[in-house]
Amino acid sequence: MMKPRHIRPGDRVGIVAPASPVTKEQLEPGLRLLEERGYVPVLGEHVWERDGYLAGPDQHRAEDIERMFADDSIRAVICARGGYGAARMLDHLDTSVIEENPKLLVGFSDITMLHLACHAEAGLVTLYGPMLITFSVQRPKWVADMWFRAMEVPEPLPALPLDGHATCLTPGVAEGLVLGGCLCLLTDSIGTPYEPDTAESILLLEDVDEQPHRVDAMLQHLKQGGLLGPAEGIVVGEMTRTDERPDPGIGVRTAASILADHLGGRGVPTVTCFPFGHMTAPLTLPLGIRARLDAEAGTLAYLESATS
Repeated sequence: MMKPRHIRPGDRVGIVAPASPVTKEQLEPGLRLLEERGYVPVLGEHVWERDGYLAGPDQHRAEDIERMFADDSIRAVICARGGYGAARMLDHLDTSVIEENPKLLVGFSDITMLHLACHAEAGLVTLYGPMLITFSVQRPKWVADMWFRAMEVPEPLPALPLDGHATCLTPGVAEGLVLGGCLCLLTDSIGTPYEPDTAESILLLEDVDEQPHRVDAMLQHLKQGGLLGPAEGIVVGEMTRTDERPDPGIGVRTAASILADHLGGRGVPTVTCFPFGHMTAPLTLPLGIRARLDAEAGTLAYLESATS
């Protein structure tokens, strides 16, 4: 895996919209945050486009990403938002441009598919963390602080989370390559060229607005598809708002009980409620480098830096 160069204030950073559309109002707080830090945001040519639930045609969204990676003056590529559509764009994306011009890629949620493509076809370490739209609502100050630290400091992150800890589902200590992301996208990747090899990995899982029975089905799919079994450890964020969306025609189960059912009996160190992804206060977590999970302590400690 190639490590991108860290960034520093004064650098130009590219803003792309690989999935759903965004408005200027949604991005304004994030753009201001970057500028106040000393960065120069450069918007992709097609960032403001809209094609139904997509931020413009697939080809245009792919072109913006290629241009940002090919432009030597751009030091990082930050996604505007997730939503839906990154997988559609991959058919048009020349990942050799990314491989030949490695730089930071930051995003989460639907951007999981772009992370997987960067890992599988470009061998690039990436950051699963806040996007510009994340800062359109109030977040604790440490969310931005950790976001910038992950991008700016070429040293291993401290044991996370810094304040408090996650909930231990299965105790134990595991080391492995951190992979994963949004549960529905990982499920969708099975059988595609972007399906991750989770052997000897610490697998990250989280999702948002999925019904309980769908979370159950996707975890079963991961299990039968061979992605759960090889993992050395599992880190679950939360299934955000899942408990609020039961299908009355099927019945009710809590997300916690579903996670315990699928993950609790595997004998693999596992934690839940880890602060990343769609949580109100998410960390920025590197993908593609090694970390140590101490499930009983509820901490994830990276063993190497994500950047050079």
